Amino acid sequence: MKCVKIKDKKLFEVSEIEEPKQEENKVMIEVLKTGICGSDIHYWDLGQPAGLVMGHEFCGKVLYPADRSDLNVGDRVTALPISPCGHCEACLTGNPQYCLQTWNDAVGLSLTSPGGLTSKINVRSDMVYKVPDNISDEEVAMVEPTAVGLHAIHLADIKVGDNVLVIGAGIIGLVTAMFAKLEGASHVVISETNEARGKKALELGVCDSFIHVDDKFMESVNKEAPNGFDVVMDCCGNSPAVSTGLSCVKPGGEVVLVGVSMEQITIPSILAVTKEVVVKGAIAYTKDEFKTCIDLMSTKQIDVMKFLDKVLPLEETQAAYEELTSGVSPTVKIMIDPNK
Repeated sequence: MKCVKIKDKKLFEVSEIEEPKQEENKVMIEVLKTGICGSDIHYWDLGQPAGLVMGHEFCGKVLYPADRSDLNVGDRVTALPISPCGHCEACLTGNPQYCLQTWNDAVGLSLTSPGGLTSKINVRSDMVYKVPDNISDEEVAMVEPTAVGLHAIHLADIKVGDNVLVIGAGIIGLVTAMFAKLEGASHVVISETNEARGKKALELGVCDSFIHVDDKFMESVNKEAPNGFDVVMDCCGNSPAVSTGLSCVKPGGEVVLVGVSMEQITIPSILAVTKEVVVKGAIAYTKDEFKTCIDLMSTKQIDVMKFLDKVLPLEETQAAYEELTSGVSPTVKIMIDPNK
């Protein structure tokens, strides 16, 4: 069957892959929609690992329910793409994101488990969730990134009235800002180097202000938060972004690192020390948070469809990644339909 694989730095190839075989502990899924994640872009940018079939945000239809007696052929599902062991302390306390095996065979993130940039995939049965009929395929494919934002906000422990800065207006930045408002933040500001994206975030209503990262950036920050922000959510992960977070947070404030860097970064640690800043990392989500996002969509308490820009066929995956990384396009979310 047709798939898209990483071939080299910033280069995909349309190729062929064997169809998955039935396994008793894996649900076979026909992929309907697959989202492009920021972490996917990191792999594409590096061109590694070659041969990786990405796509860990997806909606699909059950082809083979395996050992799940509560699933039937044709049910629509999504899944946590991770591969936790299930019996360590992290797994037993509901935090599989801490498990040392979580990423070993992660769907779309490992060579052993192809992701949604193909038409059929096998997913561990204990990670699969059936979804309500009143959520569209596109919404279902948005559950995974939405859960990332929810987990980050839970770690931030935002209080009513807080002044919050979200660095980065990609999809994770947008959902993080959305949840910050829902948690009671009185003022949410988004900073972004891509002016088109920043303005779009403002138009979407997930923030109260947008600050373009230019030579007047700190001047603008001082106007928005003269004493510094109570909480900073870094949704980029590179050195300039983390450094910005430490510069903009108030003394005794909190910086949550949501963005991921595949390389070492350098930061002005003296700012963290002299301000006595709390710095937290945020990775993935708990099972409860994943399920909560499904419930929030089903009960129409959140609207994630406003973030979706377009759905493209498999052959246009390369073009989709180039648009998302152009630095000038307002596009933040593209999905792939592997059946087009």
